[in-house]
Amino acid sequence: MSGAPPSEQAPQSEPGRSTLRCVRVPLATTPYDVWIGHGAAERLASVMPDSSRQVAVVTQAGVPDVVKVELPALRCEIGDGEAAKSLSTVEELCRAFARAGLTRADCVVAVGGGIVTDVAGFAAASYHRGIAVVNVPTTLLGMVDAAIGGKTAVNLPEGKNLVGAFWQPASVLCELDALDTLPARELRCGYGEMAKYHFLTGEDLLSLPMAERIARCVAIKAVVVAGDERETATNAGDRGRAVLNYGHTLAHALEVAGEHDLRHGEAVAIGLVYAAELAAELGRIDAARVAEHRRVVREYGLEAALPPGSDADALIALMARDKKALDGLTFVLDGPRGVEVVTDVPRAAVERALGRMSGLVP
Repeated sequence: MSGAPPSEQAPQSEPGRSTLRCVRVPLATTPYDVWIGHGAAERLASVMPDSSRQVAVVTQAGVPDVVKVELPALRCEIGDGEAAKSLSTVEELCRAFARAGLTRADCVVAVGGGIVTDVAGFAAASYHRGIAVVNVPTTLLGMVDAAIGGKTAVNLPEGKNLVGAFWQPASVLCELDALDTLPARELRCGYGEMAKYHFLTGEDLLSLPMAERIARCVAIKAVVVAGDERETATNAGDRGRAVLNYGHTLAHALEVAGEHDLRHGEAVAIGLVYAAELAAELGRIDAARVAEHRRVVREYGLEAALPPGSDADALIALMARDKKALDGLTFVLDGPRGVEVVTDVPRAAVERALGRMSGLVP
């Protein structure tokens, strides 16, 4: 996955605005564009379906008001935090759509972070068995990951993202104006996902300006998604869409455990280093490669150690419920062929790698 993928298009200039970058997600049946830059949200009217007569804007309190909707619009605010990623929230949205008389010809516009695009996307996929959705991510995490690729889901008490649907957006508008007021911790949350892309390609993304780095992350994801849209490549050795979950197996377990105040990107950073330690435990990579993982995570200003008091047995039980776990404990790990799915990982290796992450093993 080296070099610029074919999905990256030449930057385009908008009158009176800075250059916008456009990345094509080249799906066989429903290709779409991701626009990145200051003023990207101004393209909303041009990317909504022509059939739209009204719009449902799904957002959260405090999210920057970056979109201007010229059609009649219903505003739906959902709650904050992972608790809002629930089936009850999806039901509330769909009932609001029904009361407003939204039809299959209309459009949902999701404005916010990954929780908003996940929930709004699943509601759009479910309402009338599918209504168009345009994602306008306002967080760095949303721009480089959650808003792109069509994976929508909500949580259950038993695990993250266990109920959902594949529903591709009509377009994604990454409005960089929204990052100007993003709290430092929310930026770090996005950095955790950004760090992942370093290890999928081997590129030094830290050397790029922010707008170019976002566009590059989007382009990398676009190529992976186009090659395995519905994540069917989940067998040992596969390098399909599951590679985008690099670092996420432990990350999701840490989030579901709920014992620590961790945002998704912070948990992913810990998960990336853990995946490297586990790969080294299995003899797939050497110590220098583990050190490279720690260096990249550190340069993004993120922590790499397990939170104090983590329960190894509880984390392993949660990791065993991961969606990839079709054949024993399953992880996405680095190795001689790059990042790929590894199945039936011995529990003893998982425990030893966790021990090193918490300082219990030299």
